[in-house]
Amino acid sequence: MFRHLVRTIRARFPQYLSQPFNVSELHQTILPYRLNRRELALESNEDYEITLTQLLSGARDYMIVDDPMRDALRAELATVNPDPGAFKQFLSARVAISPAALRTLAVGPGDEAAPTANAAASATAERRAVKPAPPPPPQPPSSAPAPAPPPAPAAREPRTSRASAPIQSIPATPRTSNPPVHAVGTRTVVPTPDDHCRSCGETLPVGRPITFCPHCGQNLTTMNCPACGSELELGWKFCPACGRPAATQ
Repeated sequence: MFRHLVRTIRARFPQYLSQPFNVSELHQTILPYRLNRRELALESNEDYEITLTQLLSGARDYMIVDDPMRDALRAELATVNPDPGAFKQFLSARVAISPAALRTLAVGPGDEAAPTANAAASATAERRAVKPAPPPPPQPPSSAPAPAPPPAPAAREPRTSRASAPIQSIPATPRTSNPPVHAVGTRTVVPTPDDHCRSCGETLPVGRPITFCPHCGQNLTTMNCPACGSELELGWKFCPACGRPAATQ
C-alpha cells in the first residue's frame, strides 16, 4: 500500500511528497479503495481498512503521524478483533510521507534491501516499469539508398453534377374544378347600395373597390359554373370549360 501510495502521489499529487495532508483526503481522494483495489491486490474493503489502519499507526515508520492517533490505532490493532474503521475517528488528523522511507523505497517487490540513488531515479524507474518505452524503428543499412517517397496522387478535377445545379421551382397550377376560396384576386368590384354578398348575403361596403367579402371572405370577382364548377369571372355569360350558360349563377 505504501509503495502504491507514493506512486499515486508522484503522479497526481506531487505537492504531498513534502507537505502534510488529512486522513480523510488520503482515504477518500488520494487512495480510495474503489479506484485502487486492483493495484492494492486486496479482496475486500475490510482488508483495505485494516491495511490503512496499520499504515496510519506508524508501522515501519512509513508515515509521520501524531502520537494520539498512533497510540490509539496500535492499541486497536493489538486486540483480538480490531475494528477496521478505527482510523475514521481521526479523519481530521494531519499525516505526511516520511522522507527517510521515501529515500529508501525499493523499486520493485523483493528487493527492499537495495537502496536507490535518489527519489528522482526511483520515480524514473517506476515510470519505466509501468509503461515500457517502445522499441526504436529499424534503420535501413547505410549502403542502401533511402526509398523514394510514393508519388502524390493527381488532383481530380471537380466533376459538375447535375444535382449541384439549382433547380428552379415550377409554380403549381391550381385545379380549376376546386378553386381555393381565399385565392388572392387580381380584380376588384365597387359595390352599389343594393349589392349583397352572394355567399353570406351581407351588405357590402358601398363605393369602395374590394375583392373579397369583409364578412365571409368570398372572392367577389369570380363565380363558379353551376354545371362543372369551373371558376368564372363576373360578366361572363357562358362557361369556357363546358359551354353552359352562366346567367343562372
